[in-house]
Amino acid sequence: MYFLVFVALLVAGGVALYVVGLRRPDPDAALLRDGLADPVANLPPVLLPADPVPADVDRLRFALGLRGYRMDQVDEVLDTLRDQLAERDRQITELQARLASGSEAPGGVERGPA
Repeated sequence: MYFLVFVALLVAGGVALYVVGLRRPDPDAALLRDGLADPVANLPPVLLPADPVPADVDRLRFALGLRGYRMDQVDEVLDTLRDQLAERDRQITELQARLASGSEAPGGVERGPA
C-alpha cells in the first residue's frame, strides 16, 4: 500500500515538473532583455584629480570584490606612482627655483657678468 502511494506521488511530481517545464517565458520579458546588459555601478568611481599629488595616491581606496585584483600588486603600483609623482614635483620645484633666481641659463650654462 505504501508503495502505491509513493509511486503516485512520484508520478504527480513528474507531471508537475513536466507542466512547469512546458511554460515558455515571455520573450519580451525585461529580465531576458536586461540579462546580458552591463551591470549598473553602485559604487562611485575611483578617480584621481586632474593634477594628482602623492597624497592623492595615498588616499585612494578601492572596493573589495569577489574576483578583484591582487591587493599586493595594486599597492606596489600605487606606491611606485606616488614616488614618481613626488620626484616629479621635487624636480619641478627645483627648476622653478633656479629659474626664479636666474642662477642658471637654459642649457646648463652659468650666466656671467655682461
